[in-house]
Amino acid sequence: MTFFLPYSCPSHICLGMTSENQSTVTEFYLEGLTNQPSLQLPLFILFLWVYVFTMLGNLGLILLIAISSQLKSPMYYFLSNLSFIDLCYSSVVTPKLLVNFIEDQNIISYAGCMTQLFFFCFFAIDECYMLTAMASDRYVAICNPLLYNVVMSPKVCYSLATGVYVMGIAGALAHTSCMARLSFCGPNLINHYLCDILPLLELSCSSTYINELLVVFLLGFNVLATTLAILISYAFILCSIFRINSAKGRYKAFSTCGSHLAAVAIFYGSIMFMYFKPASSSSMTQEKVASVFYTTVIPMLNPLIYSLRNKDVKEALKKVIGKKVCCTQI
Repeated sequence: MTFFLPYSCPSHICLGMTSENQSTVTEFYLEGLTNQPSLQLPLFILFLWVYVFTMLGNLGLILLIAISSQLKSPMYYFLSNLSFIDLCYSSVVTPKLLVNFIEDQNIISYAGCMTQLFFFCFFAIDECYMLTAMASDRYVAICNPLLYNVVMSPKVCYSLATGVYVMGIAGALAHTSCMARLSFCGPNLINHYLCDILPLLELSCSSTYINELLVVFLLGFNVLATTLAILISYAFILCSIFRINSAKGRYKAFSTCGSHLAAVAIFYGSIMFMYFKPASSSSMTQEKVASVFYTTVIPMLNPLIYSLRNKDVKEALKKVIGKKVCCTQI
C-alpha cells in the first residue's frame, strides 16, 4: 500500500484556511495531471474527446439495450447497469480534470472535495461488484444453461443489481465519513487531479491510522473478494468450455466471455497497480497515469469492447440503424 508524507507548498497555495486560527482548510487546490504548459492544450483536447466518446458510447449502449427486443436477457441488463456506472464514474472525474488543463489554479471546496470522494468511491466499488455479477451470469449461462432462465430470473437480477449499489453506498460512506473526521491544517495542494483517498491522507495533520486500516480492509475486501469470485467463476466456465465437443460451440462460448474478461483485466490491472504495490515502486506521476486508466479510459473502452466483440449487440445496432434508414426514406 502506498502512502506519502505531507509536503510543503508555496504560500499562495496554502491560503484556503480560516482566518481565525489558520488551522482549518476550507478549500483545496488540485495539482492536475501535469505541470508542463506545452502539454495542457493537447491533453485538454484529448480528454475532451475521450469524455465525449464515453458519454456517447455508454448512453448509446443503454438506449440500444432499452429499445432492442433481442437484448432483453440478464447479461444485457447487467451491461446496461455497467454502462450507467461508467457514465456516472467518468462524469465525477473528467470534468474536473479538464478544468485542470485550462486553469492555473484549480480550486475545489472542502465540501466539494468530500462529495467527489464519495461518488468516486461509490462508482468504483459499483464497478467491481457489477463485473462480478456479470461473471456470475456467464457462469450460469455456460455451466447450467438449462437452468439459466430459472436461476437468473428478473427478481434475482434486480436483487443482484441492488446489492451492487448497496455495497457501493456502504463503502463510499465508510471512506468519506472517516476522511471527514480528519483535520487538514495545510498545505492544501492535492498532488492529484481528483480528491482520491491516498493524496488526501498525505495532507492530514491528524492521525490517519484508522483511515489506513479502512483502506486496507475495504479495498482488500472489495477488490480481492470480487477478483476471487470472478476467477472461480471463470475456472468453472473454462472447464465447461473444454468439455464442449464442437469447435464452433467452444468458439461461441469463448466469444461470449471474451468481452467481459477484457474489461475485467483492464480495470483490475490498473486498480492493483495503483494500490497494491510497495511504496517505493513508482512515483506519483506513474500513479496518476495508472488512475487515468480506471477513471477515464476504461469507461470509454467498455462500450467499445462490448459492442465490437458482441454479435448480438452488432446485430441489434444494424436493425436499429436499418429501421431509421427506412423511416427516413419513407
